[in-house]
Parts: sequence; C-alpha cells; structure tokens
Amino acid sequence: MKGKILIAEDEPHILELIKFTLSDSFEILEAEDGEQAMKIIEDNKDNLPDLVLLDVMMPRMNGFEVCEKLKSNTETKDIIITMLSAKGQIQERMEGMRKGADHYITKPFDPMALKEQLEIIVNNKNRRDKI
Repeated sequence: MKGKILIAEDEPHILELIKFTLSDSFEILEAEDGEQAMKIIEDNKDNLPDLVLLDVMMPRMNGFEVCEKLKSNTETKDIIITMLSAKGQIQERMEGMRKGADHYITKPFDPMALKEQLEIIVNNKNRRDKI
C-alpha cells in the first residue's frame, strides 16, 4: 500500500520535480501555499496524509505556521512533518523543530535521496501504527 504525502511547495519546478520523483512510491496531494495545504488537510480529515513535506518560505502562510497549526491540533498532531528549505542555518532548523517538525531537509537536495528518506520515514511510521 502506497503512503500518502502532501507536498506544499510554491515553486512550480520544484513541486514538479518532487512529484515526478515520488509518484511511483506515494499517493501525492499538492498545495502551492500554506493556506491551500491547510484546506487539503481539512478536506481529507478521514484519510490524512502520512507525511507533509512543507516548504518554509511560501506565500499566505509559511511552512512554520502550517507546522505549528498541524502539531497543535489533536486530529493532525501525529502527521509527520518534514520541512524543506533553502535556509539551512541552525536557527531556521531549530525554529522548525520548535514548531514541531520531525525532519528538516535543505535545498538543493538530491531527488533520489529525498525519495529514499521519505520512504524510510513513512515505512517506519506505518510499522509503528500496526503495533
């Protein structure tokens, strides 16, 4: 069974690269900003994604804000959040972790390494959920 991932990324070429790389391993939902990501989560309450891949710098609602909202809600707090950002400084990484992010990946990234990392994360989550 494929895992489900919501990708929230405002740069179309990066979104397309990620979708292309992950589409054979995951069911993909996509959002171009934080507000759209929150709406997709709301619309999929009965079948939440296993993981949300969040760009940090997005219009209307940034990735930190989306992460904080998801992690503070009892219905969505267990969704794995992986932040994706061009900002790799320790301050930004720590801000993501303070907001509840489970993982932080910096751009540029190797698409196949991203795929393998997300597959491992989702497979580990699914194993834990079965226990």
